[in-house]
Amino acid sequence: MAQGTFERRFDRALAELAAIPDAADRLDAVRRSRQTLEELEETAVREARAAGVTWKTIGALYGLSKQGAQQRFRPTTTPPGP
Repeated sequence: MAQGTFERRFDRALAELAAIPDAADRLDAVRRSRQTLEELEETAVREARAAGVTWKTIGALYGLSKQGAQQRFRPTTTPPGP
């Protein structure tokens, strides 16, 4: 799919979210959409790294340094519970 087509479809989806009449329903829809996009972003970063994209390149896309991108996207390990 061409980039312009994707962008138009995404813009329409955002407009549909913004047009939800009930404020609480709209907020919930935005929250769920944001969560889905964050999960998609994490997957895209992992796939980019697996394809050989450097942390420097990923950082540049976000206006971050290589180290900033690593800190933002590397999985965090949580210490074992009690």
